[in-house]
Amino acid sequence: MATPINEVLAQKGRIFITIAPSATVFEAVQLMDAKNIGSLLVLNAQGKIAGIFTERDCFRKVILAGKSPQEEQVKAVMTKKVFYATPDMTVDECMALMTETRTRYMPVLDEDEKILGIISLGDLVKFVVSERDAMIRDLEKYIEGSL
Repeated sequence: MATPINEVLAQKGRIFITIAPSATVFEAVQLMDAKNIGSLLVLNAQGKIAGIFTERDCFRKVILAGKSPQEEQVKAVMTKKVFYATPDMTVDECMALMTETRTRYMPVLDEDEKILGIISLGDLVKFVVSERDAMIRDLEKYIEGSL
């Protein structure tokens, strides 16, 4: 789809939840549970992205490693290499990048590295399905009208 990610954010909303690197994994999981989300952007003292903390980080780097979520800090287990989208990237480009990098959550940053929002692979799939459903309905109406 040639639709820019900015349109997906406009429909989804630009809200994103952050956490400090010094927070515990337990606090991060509590926050994700309360907000019903699967990731948190980890911001440094200057408000820049230091990493991203996801459910996968918790399971693989804390639970499976036998570490205590109440004691382990987010900064020790977060994903430090954060791939991001720009608002003018297309849905197809973003899905390809997420597939290639095996990421499920991606912040959207403008040219000044300001955070505009965060998108998930699920958000993109939902958007694509919605657009395709609309196209099918339009085609059905067209066909019915021409009979």
